[in-house]
Amino acid sequence: MSDTQKLDPALLELLVCPVSHGPLSYDEKAGELVSKEAGLAYPVRDGIPIMLAEEARKLEA
Repeated sequence: MSDTQKLDPALLELLVCPVSHGPLSYDEKAGELVSKEAGLAYPVRDGIPIMLAEEARKLEA
């Protein structure tokens, strides 16, 4: 499996940012779930979203 495989759209509708509780968008190229409200990008590894704030990358302003 590739880290950049497609994420199930139904799963994306259910997930929210654990920090802001806001919506997430999927950046397929980067393989990340992005929370613009929190300024964080959560990695997706082997098709599994890693929804831990300590694993998230801070977005550049």
